[in-house]
Amino acid sequence: MPLIDSHCHLDLYPNFVEILERCEEKQVYTLAVTTTPRAWPRNLELTADKQYVNAALGLHPQLVNETWQDELNIWEKYLSQAKYVGEVGIDAGMNFSHTLPVQQKVFRRILELCAEEGNKILSVHSINSARLVLDLIEEVLPLDKNKVILHWFTGTTTEAKRAVELGCHFSVNHKMLETQKGKALLDLLPFNKLLTETDGPFIQQNGKPTEPSGVIETIRLLASIKRTSPNSISQIIFENFMKLSIENNNS
Repeated sequence: MPLIDSHCHLDLYPNFVEILERCEEKQVYTLAVTTTPRAWPRNLELTADKQYVNAALGLHPQLVNETWQDELNIWEKYLSQAKYVGEVGIDAGMNFSHTLPVQQKVFRRILELCAEEGNKILSVHSINSARLVLDLIEEVLPLDKNKVILHWFTGTTTEAKRAVELGCHFSVNHKMLETQKGKALLDLLPFNKLLTETDGPFIQQNGKPTEPSGVIETIRLLASIKRTSPNSISQIIFENFMKLSIENNNS
């Protein structure tokens, strides 16, 4: 059964290298997102020869602060090395709304730079900020030359429909699918735009941080909700991921 973890913070596990090897052994296609561009060189080095794990160049909105220009300069320096970008976006949650103007400035610049280079696949954070995120994507980033995966999307019905119209993809995890809102949103998302994620190590299973292979729990929940087999769901998600990569390479 092919497995896809399209959003996991591998470098935040204490046993990063060990888990990296398990992804290869278990053949779990994993997108190793980063929270700061300072982590990029090591992530790139450790994943360069891997078949199933790719590193993404990130600048997490929750970490945007008074040193944002330095971080953005570092991020820009590495962009040409990266096919995948993440985690990036905007967080308008209560604890981070005070940096919202700077976050918007940083996210806009990230999108501008991705638009200039093209052929990027972005994993985007949008807590309490789906409208702002979609506004900037629509304004700045041509989705015929780049692809966007909205990670753990929690927007409104209207925002979900708008994201679908823009051509965004969506990565879901088992925590999202355990909520009524998450299940309701799932009904609005085209199955050919759906991917699975763990968001590990921030999500736990059985009291331990979820590893990429733990995405099987999301597969089972999707199968239950859609009244089909886990194998069928897994195959659809796998095909979506492969098609996403192929389409982006050809754009």
